Amino acid sequence: MSGSAAAAGHNVFVYGSLLADDVVRVLLNRIPPSSAALLHGFHRFSIKGRVYPAILPVQNDQVTGRVLLGITDPELHILDEFEDVEYRRTAVKVSLLESSQKLQAHAYVWDNANDPNLYGDWDFEEWKRVHKEGFIKMIAGFMEELELPESKTRVTTYESFYQNNRDAEN
Repeated sequence: MSGSAAAAGHNVFVYGSLLADDVVRVLLNRIPPSSAALLHGFHRFSIKGRVYPAILPVQNDQVTGRVLLGITDPELHILDEFEDVEYRRTAVKVSLLESSQKLQAHAYVWDNANDPNLYGDWDFEEWKRVHKEGFIKMIAGFMEELELPESKTRVTTYESFYQNNRDAEN
């Protein structure tokens, strides 16, 4: 990567909880510039037992999301930790909605293409109404953990947060 390309930062296509500025702010401590975008050849699935989505390649389908622009190397590391082992960072080409311009970006693609827990479509508006507030609290805990020498993974943080909430409700 050339010096100017490194200085410009990374582009990251987001399509789930990271569509919410509040989530991005907790993770990155800022809201980077972004642009609405389409990722062709993928589908956004719901995941049984999870409040966040997954994407996988699906011919003749597309995912609407946005591209976070100018993500720094340390921010990309935070996103890698946040997405954890369930996803793999993948190079993709997205189309910006405002200009139809094509842009190279990273996207976090679900690692298990044969996962039986994937189904249907994931709904961002429903997620905002039902899960956003609790999800932000979980992420705040994850970010506190991330600073510790023996930090828990995001999946572990997610599972313990939502298990504790279920236990408190019962």
